[in-house]
Amino acid sequence: MNVKTGDTLELGETTLTFIEATMLHWPDTMFCYLSGEEILFSNDGFGQHYATESLYDDQVCIAEVLQEAEKYYANIIAPFSPLCNRKVKEVVAMNLPLKMICPSHGIIWRNNPGLIIEKYLQWSDNYQEDQVTIVYDTMWQSTRLMAQAIADGIREQSPTTTVKIYNAALNDKNDILTEVFHSRAVLVGSPTINNGYSYAIAGILEMLKGMKLKKKKGAAFGSYGWSGEASKLITEHLKAAGIEPVNDGIRAQWVPDQDALEQSRQFGREFVKQLEQ
Repeated sequence: MNVKTGDTLELGETTLTFIEATMLHWPDTMFCYLSGEEILFSNDGFGQHYATESLYDDQVCIAEVLQEAEKYYANIIAPFSPLCNRKVKEVVAMNLPLKMICPSHGIIWRNNPGLIIEKYLQWSDNYQEDQVTIVYDTMWQSTRLMAQAIADGIREQSPTTTVKIYNAALNDKNDILTEVFHSRAVLVGSPTINNGYSYAIAGILEMLKGMKLKKKKGAAFGSYGWSGEASKLITEHLKAAGIEPVNDGIRAQWVPDQDALEQSRQFGREFVKQLEQ
């Protein structure tokens, strides 16, 4: 049976209304609205990879649930944001009385189901906050020292900007990608290894490309001993991921001395200025 948006099924005194939600996040995804009970069964939409003994949003920490919902959106739904934005607006325009949203996994939204709808409208519209995320890998701590110095420079130039630093080899990749999604800019750093960058950074860059983020800026940095190609290659991969590099990046040979660290701090200061251009 072919079912499309607006099709209904009568069940006694209640009615099921079907709403196609293609690519949220599967080609065959469909929402279903149950009248009378006023429940939207949203399949993967509005869900989380989150398990709790409690079923409902008013029985758990709402800040934690929203964090998990954003992580789910960033890592699963973000590549389809234009489709998501149109679909959520379509559902809102149907003016369905709504008591609960029941996703296929995660908590059930019953206290304020409109909250997650508002969040999806925000997240699907090139979402960003005043945050810069720095992602790096390091072999002998040289690139880590650069990352910290760049972060210091950003904070000095723009004290209100949130700066978060993640080691791509140690921190969970889904958490990293969520923070990049949350940010207006990302800095990616790696030592040069075999004329390229580290495999941990390679994975992050490839996943960033798959997210299809829009209107975010970035830059590259890294240490090197011999050839030093990593920063240039990272810059090219940022472009391929739809992230606009604001400069050609920065690199330091061997363990950065005080002069090199000051250059990294200045790089951070200038980076914030370039975000406004």
